[in-house]
Amino acid sequence: MTRNKNLAGLYYSKIVKSLKYLEYSYNRTLKMPLNPNQMTDAELESWDSFASRFARTSDIFLSKYIKAQVLNDDPAFDGGFVDQLNRAEKLGLIENVIQWMEIRELRTATVHEYSDQDLEKIFEKFRKFSPLLFALPQKINHET
Repeated sequence: MTRNKNLAGLYYSKIVKSLKYLEYSYNRTLKMPLNPNQMTDAELESWDSFASRFARTSDIFLSKYIKAQVLNDDPAFDGGFVDQLNRAEKLGLIENVIQWMEIRELRTATVHEYSDQDLEKIFEKFRKFSPLLFALPQKINHET
């Protein structure tokens, strides 16, 4: 139990650090167009950095922090990812499983190639879901 508690604290620290970089990229892209056809190469690079940081931050939370907290609550827990999200919702770590599943899908989307129209929708979702990530330090308790 103590090991998972220590891991959760470590992942909390990583989330906080990762969020600093994510927020920087988020702010850089706020005034940029969503349509890749309207972007300069520098803007595309900024979006790529933002997408990468979004994916990294969400992955630390979803794949590491939540798992550590769920195992802290129930060391014998042996469920899959969706089961972990459902347990995280019951523990008050997240409010909406569906939103976090969509965030996980966005993380996965960053490694695939899409049309410009698809990228525009993906970029829009990055902006939409970033506030959920920014709220994590206040939402989760690194002491538990």
